Amino acid sequence: MPDAFDATAARLRACRICRDAPRHGPPLPHEPRPIVQGRATARLLIASQAPGNRAHRSGVPFSDPSGQRLRAWLGLSEAAFYDPGMVAILPMGACFPGLDAKGGDRPPRRECAPAWRAALLAGLPRLDLILVIGQYAQVWHLPPDARVGGLTGTVARWRTILEGSSRPRVLPLPHPSWRNNGWLRKNPWFEAELLPVLQAEVAGALAS
Repeated sequence: MPDAFDATAARLRACRICRDAPRHGPPLPHEPRPIVQGRATARLLIASQAPGNRAHRSGVPFSDPSGQRLRAWLGLSEAAFYDPGMVAILPMGACFPGLDAKGGDRPPRRECAPAWRAALLAGLPRLDLILVIGQYAQVWHLPPDARVGGLTGTVARWRTILEGSSRPRVLPLPHPSWRNNGWLRKNPWFEAELLPVLQAEVAGALAS
């Protein structure tokens, strides 16, 4: 018998709001393919932005070089990362939003999170740690006073945010895309200081 998360995810996978009844801009330019992962037993939530084109084609979240980098950041094998009983993956927009004029991904569709996010999160009662990746997820999951200074300011407050949150604890991250290589070079503290704590927190959440 499906649990609450499975039931909501099944309804989401049939959703066509952004294609057939868009509320924010033109319709999604391709057939929707909502991509989420999880089970009621999941202890770690990856709150991301939206699937990329490769994930859209494969139906597998983070099935691209950004996923390889993210798994390295977390210290997780591919098998552990894709274990829905331990790791949930909920993008702010469940479908690939298409490409902009410069060839980059468009922002997550704004119809998605208000329609589905609360019910999906309610189906994950055992979460111990939430990783909020990128500004769209951070706006949803973090209070305004934690988001002063844009993404850099938010991630720079990672220790205060982590220590100030109750269960589930929250940790902000940049997106692991290659487009953020320059950001990573300018902010060496991320790999030197944050990543060791991140890997320890992930290991502790999955072992608890």
